[in-house]
Amino acid sequence: MKQLIEALQSGNLAAINTSDLKVYASSFTEVGGTKLLLVRSNTGKKLVAVGKGEIYDQLIGESVDGGKICPLTHENRLTLNQFLPYTAPQAFGTQVATMGLGDRLGIASPGHIQTLRGKDIRPVLAQQSIRELALTGRTYEDVLDAAAYAVFQEGYRDGYGADGDHLKKEEDIEYALRLGFTMLTLDCSEKIDNTIDGLTDAEVAAKYEKLPTSLRSRYEERYLQATPNVPGASLTFTRQSLMKDVLIYDAAIDFMEAIFRKYITTLDRAVDFEISIDETATPTSPEAHFLVANELRQRGVTIFSMAPRFCGEFQKGIDYIGDIAQFEKELASHAAIAVHFEYKLSIHSGSDKFSVFPLIGQYTNGLFHLKTAGTNWLEAVRVVAKVNPSLYRRMHQYALDHFEEATAYYHVTTDINAITPLASVSDPQLPEYMNENNARQLLHITYGLLLQAKNADGSKQFADEFFQTLAEQEESFAEGLKKHIGKHLELLGK
Repeated sequence: MKQLIEALQSGNLAAINTSDLKVYASSFTEVGGTKLLLVRSNTGKKLVAVGKGEIYDQLIGESVDGGKICPLTHENRLTLNQFLPYTAPQAFGTQVATMGLGDRLGIASPGHIQTLRGKDIRPVLAQQSIRELALTGRTYEDVLDAAAYAVFQEGYRDGYGADGDHLKKEEDIEYALRLGFTMLTLDCSEKIDNTIDGLTDAEVAAKYEKLPTSLRSRYEERYLQATPNVPGASLTFTRQSLMKDVLIYDAAIDFMEAIFRKYITTLDRAVDFEISIDETATPTSPEAHFLVANELRQRGVTIFSMAPRFCGEFQKGIDYIGDIAQFEKELASHAAIAVHFEYKLSIHSGSDKFSVFPLIGQYTNGLFHLKTAGTNWLEAVRVVAKVNPSLYRRMHQYALDHFEEATAYYHVTTDINAITPLASVSDPQLPEYMNENNARQLLHITYGLLLQAKNADGSKQFADEFFQTLAEQEESFAEGLKKHIGKHLELLGK
């Protein structure tokens, strides 16, 4: 350690020559007379500080050989944010493409940064839903800490975002914003009436007539008396479709406005406010998209992006399922509506939709928000399958045994009977599971069960060995992400 401190004091990192220490040279920086460096030993990653200055005094750590060895704690992350603003998340607004990268493990962000660095797109590194936090046993503090330390490790100064993803409850919204999250994805699914689409026309009309006269008149004046003029969009409102859209979305629009007024307008900082209407039983028609967007504008609600539910299926971890010609036709209208109302179109469950990425890049003119999450976990599983086949086999079998339990959280059409039995797959062939849709979804949706599984003595059944394997294979994991996420960017035109 003395050699490390001396080398850091002199700024000569090349003088650090030890086989049991990895130096992240990109992290080296100096602030107010204090030199900082991130290193990894067999006990994990540490922040090393030398010199004198306010940041040195505030960092919490052990004084060693004239320097300080600091653990990657929440408190030390807050100190880095204070003195190195690029380590804190930021809002991006609507004029640059963004990509949500949902790092459920807290170790994928270095690979994400290496993938997106220098490209015309910005990363939302810290992106988690409350559901994901519950399934992984993490907190929003953990999520922000991991992202900030990854940014410091990579010396990345182009900015990253933090998204409180798919939030429905006010206490969760308060929690995320209090911690400094710079993006809020409002999940409106519980305010959207999914029963309407199954009603007959007469039942829809009867239910609609029970609404206040003033509300019905307002909608009818806005959407039936004149055809909306949105260049590039094909919009045709009928009385029947309008009645259904009002019944489905009116309460959700009230909810959007209420959250905007209470939480977004009262902040003293910028927040990218996204509206999610994709968690619904039926696709969002271009007319419904326009209606929601127009009502928000009429109420003075400004948003960063909106995520409709597209036609076809955007299932987890696999390519688009559906009629691509129909998708292209509707995408053109959805993208035009987003341009008209000056926000970005957001694509949820956006990972691995390779067949439609070129269309998304084309019709949005490269200005979109794309959300990914589970595909990063699957790349970690791929690494484990390559280098620790015994662990992978145990995880795979556990996932099979608990698959039905996991379907309570995610909608998939996985056919587990179509997955090649483990017994007939050799160790070198195991990574091929990550190239087959059914196996991908099997491992995708069981991540929480696998990470939380415990042995009879209370120890983690898989998680500790899983994370240790990935720590030893840090570079391989980053390379896998660069290849896989890089394919996303290439097809999106980035």
